[in-house]
Amino acid sequence: MSSFFEGRGSDSPYIEAVWRGQAGLDYAPVCPASSHWHLLFLKQHESVNVTVVGPLTRAIPVTQAEGTSWFGITFPLGTFLPAAPVRDLLDEQAILSFAANASFSLAGSRFHFPDYDNAETFVDWLVRKRLLVSDPVVKAVLAGHPQDISLRTVRRRFLFASGLTFKMISQIERAKQTATLLEQGVSLLNAAYQAGYADQSHMTRALKHFIGYTPAHIARLGSKGELG
Repeated sequence: MSSFFEGRGSDSPYIEAVWRGQAGLDYAPVCPASSHWHLLFLKQHESVNVTVVGPLTRAIPVTQAEGTSWFGITFPLGTFLPAAPVRDLLDEQAILSFAANASFSLAGSRFHFPDYDNAETFVDWLVRKRLLVSDPVVKAVLAGHPQDISLRTVRRRFLFASGLTFKMISQIERAKQTATLLEQGVSLLNAAYQAGYADQSHMTRALKHFIGYTPAHIARLGSKGELG
């Protein structure tokens, strides 16, 4: 069995992306750092493990048994579950439910398992029940709209809603953007310059930490269509 993965965007302001996949033989990718958190539905042997996966501040290897399938929803920065605070899940995950039936429990409410095609309906239910909320200050700052509040307050709001500081989010996003440049064939020197790294050594350290590969390795994988 070969591995399978696909993803899509969404028109919902409460969803960053929706994705699904299945592990094939020797499935062991490197998961890059991510400033976003995810709701993951992992199916193994007819049971579904419902997990909140927090932001990752570094790349980590992931393994799944052959035949394991999954469906996930990635949420935008500033959107969070009060019942499972993302600030407590940095580089961690929390199991919400492990069930063999068609529903699971979240903050005292019962929900049918969503799927790849009806994720928006499920998230809309969460929003209407106030189980999923969004911080307007975080959204505004990310959109480039200055707020008439102290930097200390902004930092506190970011940590509460995303688990990360604005600086850490920027570092992760810069590494991901640099990886994209390298995949597109931009030279190591130009990628470092365009991304604003002090030099290639600085870029190499950042990509190894956040992406899990050296710049040269990313460029080779990108040229073969094996990354991303």
